[in-house]
Amino acid sequence: MEQQDKSNQDLDRKITSDTVLFFDMDGTLVDTNLANFLSYKKAIISVTKSDHDLTYNSDKRFNRSSLINAVPNLTDNEYERIIQEKETCYNDFLHETKLNPEIADILFRYSKTNKTVLVTNCRKDRAITTLKHFGLDDKFSYIFCREFDDNGKKINKFQNAILKLGVPPNLVIAFENEEIEIADAQKAGISIINPIHQ
Repeated sequence: MEQQDKSNQDLDRKITSDTVLFFDMDGTLVDTNLANFLSYKKAIISVTKSDHDLTYNSDKRFNRSSLINAVPNLTDNEYERIIQEKETCYNDFLHETKLNPEIADILFRYSKTNKTVLVTNCRKDRAITTLKHFGLDDKFSYIFCREFDDNGKKINKFQNAILKLGVPPNLVIAFENEEIEIADAQKAGISIINPIHQ
C-alpha cells in the first residue's frame, strides 16, 4: 500500500493540468490476451473444422503471424475468413477480459481533470465494445484506433495522435506494454512512458 501511495505521489508530481495521458488498451488497460486467443481458436475451428492442438500461452499474444505458424497451409481465402470470424467471435469471450486495476485507477483519477486519450492498434468497434464492457467509454476525451497509410502500412499510433491533437510530445505521458510500441512512442518524442513502473 505504501508503494502504491508513493507511485501515486510520483505520478501526481509529473502530471500538471496541461498533461495529456495516452493509454494503450490491449495488455495495458485491459488484459485481452485470453479472449483474443479463444476468438482465434473458435474462428480456426469454424473455418478449418479442426482445433490444430492450439494451446494458450499467457506470455505471448496470438496474432496473425501466430496463426500462420499454428495453422500452416491455409489458403488466402481461409486466412481472411479466420481473421474476419475472429473479430465476430470476440464478443463471445468479453467475459474473459480483465481490467488492469493500476492503470484503470489512473484513468479514473485523471479523466476528470486532464485530456485522456485511448491510443490503440485494435479495431474501433472492438475497442468501443471492450470499453463499454468495463464502463470506460466515457472516460476518454479522444479515441484513436488502428490506422494505415496510403500503402496499407500501419502508422505510428503515437505520432498520429500527437499530430491530430496538436499537442507537443513533452506534455504527453504514455501507458503502453509492448516494446515495439514503446519504441514508437519514443520516436514520436514522448519521454515519459509507464511512469508508475520507473
